[in-house]
Amino acid sequence: MSASESYRERRFTFRRREMLGDEEYMSENWSPDSWRSKPIHQVPTYPDPAKLTEVEETLRNFPPLVFAGEARRLKAALADVAEGKAFLLQGGDCAESFGEFHANTIRDTFRVLLQMAVVLTYGAAMPVVKVGRMAGQFAKPRSSDTETIDGVTLPSYRGDNVNGSEFTAEARVPDPQRMIRAYNQSAATLNLLRAFAQGGYADLHKVHQWTLGCVAGTLQAARYQDLCNRLDETLAFMEACGMTSETTPQLRETDFFTSHEALLLPYEQALTRIDSTSGDWYDCSAHMLWIGERTRQLDAAHVEFLRGVKNPLGFKAGPGVSADELLGLIERLNPDNEPGRITIITRMGASQVEAKLPGLLRAVRREGRSVVWSCDPMHANTIKAASGYKTRLFDDILAEVRAFFAVHKAEGSHAGGVHFEMTGQDVTECVGGMTAITEDILGDRYHTACDPRLNATQVLELAFLMAEQLKDERVQARAKARAAGR
Repeated sequence: MSASESYRERRFTFRRREMLGDEEYMSENWSPDSWRSKPIHQVPTYPDPAKLTEVEETLRNFPPLVFAGEARRLKAALADVAEGKAFLLQGGDCAESFGEFHANTIRDTFRVLLQMAVVLTYGAAMPVVKVGRMAGQFAKPRSSDTETIDGVTLPSYRGDNVNGSEFTAEARVPDPQRMIRAYNQSAATLNLLRAFAQGGYADLHKVHQWTLGCVAGTLQAARYQDLCNRLDETLAFMEACGMTSETTPQLRETDFFTSHEALLLPYEQALTRIDSTSGDWYDCSAHMLWIGERTRQLDAAHVEFLRGVKNPLGFKAGPGVSADELLGLIERLNPDNEPGRITIITRMGASQVEAKLPGLLRAVRREGRSVVWSCDPMHANTIKAASGYKTRLFDDILAEVRAFFAVHKAEGSHAGGVHFEMTGQDVTECVGGMTAITEDILGDRYHTACDPRLNATQVLELAFLMAEQLKDERVQARAKARAAGR
């Protein structure tokens, strides 16, 4: 299928296959390794193919990291998001690293996501689906295959499961053995996340204990404590009615799912298994996988691989994506229009949202497609500071989120979620926010392995601002419903 074909021509091809028995055609022509016959982008060149094959075989014998039933539960929750009955909160590291692996780091990111979810739930009066960029977010796409420093050119760093970040020839050689270490770190991270989510740490009676030390003393901390006090009153009322943590598990436990960009396909294929209960293929490296802006070509390897697994999927959509491209991807990845299957993660840039997003919303609505719309306000707002550090301006991030909500409100659709690169650590990587991080202090605590992340105080500030918008949306929807009922 050539790039010049129109969406209507592609749609006719798909519909013709449907009439001829498309489901059977697709299943017969897809297998976990069918991507290997397609053009592929953003992949490392391993110097020893035999060693790569050996690692893939080892991974195929490892236990799955997640289970098909968990992925189906996430898909059901995302179906509620698509219908405007829930909100998606997705966040975590730009790229996980081997060097920064620590239980406290995992705990703090989980904790700030819990705080954000409480704030958003209170404002939106709807469930918040919590998905971490954790336990597998190791590989990163790059704008160039090489980088040059002081006249020395080496292969680009592609994430810790591919090569090392140190600027040496030895570190930059892709090593498949790193995938084994990434698997082991993901397994340990998932084990801790499950313990936090199901073992009592997420109990709503402990909301006061979730405040991070780096947030203490800020306006966000004061607002959060005020919210906690109101929540305490609500919980006390519920206890008087007989609903306690012991009688109502939802008060002491929470669902928490994992996700990452499905970039390193040898790793993804090795962890793809047939579900014994349904007979379907699932990529068991994470509950949700997404395709990046640089790898979403319709007939290339990444789309080919993910179209055959039953996980909920996402794909990034930048300002250059056309309605035809968007609809073609939806058709390819979700021909049955299954609710909760597709999340479109827009990354337009603060100045582009109002011009680019409305046409995409209308095209998807016109075709009757069920999707979750989520906003990634990070990737199209990256700049280089005078000091040389890559950074993002808090005001730009906030502007893109506000524009995303405003466009959805104007178009009568649901702003379904947000997708942040963030950490629970007190880093100085993004400029601005009420804590007034400036370019001058970026180097104080700039710890990211790749792109700049929002810190705990900044994301909590954003959560309160989004909660206000969701509350306004809820109040207006109720007023409209009352007016229609007269």
